[in-house]
Amino acid sequence: MPESPKDPIELLIQGRAHELGPGFPVRRVLPSVKRRTVGPFIFLDHFGPMTVPPGGDGMAVRPHPHIGLATVTYLFDGGIFHRDSLGYAQAIRPGDVNWMTAGSGIAHSERTEPEMKRTGFRMHGVQTWVALPRTHEETAPAFEHVAAADLPFWHEGTAELRLIVGTYKGRTAPTTHFSPIFYVGAVAAPGAKFAVSPEHEERGIYVAEGSLMLGDRQLMAGDLAVLVREAAAELVAGASGAKAMLLGGAALDGPRHIWWNFVSSSKERIEKAKADWREGRFGKVPGDDEFIPLPDR
Repeated sequence: MPESPKDPIELLIQGRAHELGPGFPVRRVLPSVKRRTVGPFIFLDHFGPMTVPPGGDGMAVRPHPHIGLATVTYLFDGGIFHRDSLGYAQAIRPGDVNWMTAGSGIAHSERTEPEMKRTGFRMHGVQTWVALPRTHEETAPAFEHVAAADLPFWHEGTAELRLIVGTYKGRTAPTTHFSPIFYVGAVAAPGAKFAVSPEHEERGIYVAEGSLMLGDRQLMAGDLAVLVREAAAELVAGASGAKAMLLGGAALDGPRHIWWNFVSSSKERIEKAKADWREGRFGKVPGDDEFIPLPDR
């Protein structure tokens, strides 16, 4: 008798509810007690889909610091306005990517623009953190915005895919990156079929909306499937279609410590970052005078 196909899923992680601010719930997927990273991705927050009524608060994340990572923001719906201590002020819209290299240290805020708050809007997106390689943990902070029109975009049947960061299926995104990585946003019509390439060492599929079939396994919104290395991964969108993130890359070059918004291979470096934020040495965010105090924990 022929062998039954092996399960392509190594591990299934389900996000847990978390409050980013009053009236702004998120689903935190990474890090998880089951697994801390997929490739260099060390953090994944999923917000929405939600409808913010006229006069609602939307996103209101006050200035806060980061070290040792890059934040990657991607939207399916809505908008966010980014400000940082380097002086950048940039709106992000669906299909765009904001990549902020924290490196040796940066502070930033993320807020809903006043006009969106006035009229109401639909909000849906994902923010990830990418841990920087040890050789780049102290790189100079930087920010870049890449518009949707400048990112590789293609169809696989009735699935639309956009390469946000890295290399994938012979394509390369213009977004900065420091290690082998791929990050793809997928919007699939009902019944759409598309495959996850085995070219990267570690791979994951996160379902943001709808559902996907992977072999005989159904993945629902909020599921992160970590794939077996080199396993074939043929996906089929469910009856309501699907929105998903495909992500991964080379395994991290060693363990990382995470405390609040700080990521580092060194506990001592995190202690220094704590002191720097407490003493106001990260720099101000022009146009945003508030800040999040250092937690007591």
